[in-house]
Amino acid sequence: MGSLALSRVVAQDPAPTITDEVARLARQELAPLASAIDAGSVYPGDFLRRLGKVGAWSSHVPQEGPADLRWAIQSMAALGEVCGATAFMAWCQNTLVWYVANSTNMKLAARFGNCFSSGRALGGTGLSNPMKSFFGIERLKLKGRKVDGGYIVRGALPWVSNLGPDHYFGTIFEREDEGGIAKGEPGGTVMFLADCSDPAITLTPCKPFLAMDGTGTYGVQFRNVFVPDDLILAEPAAPFVKKIRAGFILLQAGMGLGLMKDCINIMDEVHAPLGHVNRYLPQQPVQFRELYAEFEKEAMTLAHDPYNADDSYWRRVVALRLRIGDASVAVAHAAMLHCGARGYLMSHRAQRRLREAYFVAIVTPATKQLRKMLADG
Repeated sequence: MGSLALSRVVAQDPAPTITDEVARLARQELAPLASAIDAGSVYPGDFLRRLGKVGAWSSHVPQEGPADLRWAIQSMAALGEVCGATAFMAWCQNTLVWYVANSTNMKLAARFGNCFSSGRALGGTGLSNPMKSFFGIERLKLKGRKVDGGYIVRGALPWVSNLGPDHYFGTIFEREDEGGIAKGEPGGTVMFLADCSDPAITLTPCKPFLAMDGTGTYGVQFRNVFVPDDLILAEPAAPFVKKIRAGFILLQAGMGLGLMKDCINIMDEVHAPLGHVNRYLPQQPVQFRELYAEFEKEAMTLAHDPYNADDSYWRRVVALRLRIGDASVAVAHAAMLHCGARGYLMSHRAQRRLREAYFVAIVTPATKQLRKMLADG
């Protein structure tokens, strides 16, 4: 990402950064798969593991306390410039790493930390329902009760992404044996790692989506699943979520930034044949370039300090995510209008970028939830 890229120098030539390597792999190996991933005929598991080997999933792991999300966001933007679905799966993987890296369960961290951050094992985040629950939008869908050595968990989550039969994901259940859940009062909450290979966990393919069907998205059923203490990320979950929530949201910036950059590129590509008439459109690439630069600068500033507990910092994170979602839809809409009829062809990526842009605006936390969060203070 230009001058903001973090690099090291060997001799007179700058060595490739993680972002450079991810961008190279995106151009060479991901670009030919993008349409198939969008259509759902390909889940790029091998490519995601390949990204792990170049450090794409490890750059944001905290080092002796501090954490820095800048490389991770830049790498996701490089992927998002080519394929929004893969940028989303990258967010899922990075978020899974973020959960484990922040857990105080040392056995869990030792077992899974390098496994996830190296890409040897893949997985996602099942926090859509819990994040809505913590902000008063939904009730927690998973329930658990304490037994010797762990918990028994039941319930279902409608959509969890970047999954497969050997994948993992982090999510939260509400304890049935605490508080007054039978009276409609909340019990304690526990965050844990779900192992998709557990025979008591069932993955059910979702109905076809508007876009990004190759993201390994499933409905997940828990049928009295035994979750051992070794898979507990945090108990209680609420303080842990407060610690990791800024990172959870900031990492999504990469999806929107990458999409924005390609939509600007699309408008530039059609300038020569269509510029004489496109100049009458109200939204021009120069406006979006200015927005992109503003968003990138703010994202890099916020990503350098993800544990900042100030309310003003949190509001900046939420506001940036909201603006990136709004701008993603706006720039993809503008790219379609600049392309005209050629962008309406299924073979043109402009219509794919528009469909992906709506996902940036509705993935948790969605535009309406972000606005509620800001209004609630």
